Amino acid sequence: MSNAKTVKVTLVKSLIGRLESHKACARGLGLKKINQTVEVIDTPENRGMINKISYLLKFEG
Repeated sequence: MSNAKTVKVTLVKSLIGRLESHKACARGLGLKKINQTVEVIDTPENRGMINKISYLLKFEG
């Protein structure tokens, strides 16, 4: 699985006061703290979560 495409995602804004579904997307991506960076596999499901909360994230990949 090391040859799977990945995307680096960093949480740059707080989750406080956000919609519950947006918080759930951040948790689903594995993000808990501001400035935390995770690498997620580039699947349509993960891409959809990234697009939904793109205003909270910085991503490259």
